[in-house]
Amino acid sequence: MTELGDETLKLIARELVVAVRASATIDWRDREAARAEMRIKIKTLLSKYRYPPDRQESAIALVIEQARLFADELLLV
Repeated sequence: MTELGDETLKLIARELVVAVRASATIDWRDREAARAEMRIKIKTLLSKYRYPPDRQESAIALVIEQARLFADELLLV
């Protein structure tokens, strides 16, 4: 992803954290509608920064998995 540049990738990461935190409710892991909404937010953000379309699906899957792990960790605290 070096073609986007480090600063752009940092902006994407910051905005992804905000979007995931806003979408990560306690039951989002169990509700497909909540996961779909999160996927849409992530895809919109990636498109905003012209993230390569052929890499978006794998990026979305990675962000969803990281959000799931984050939510699991919060529930353990």
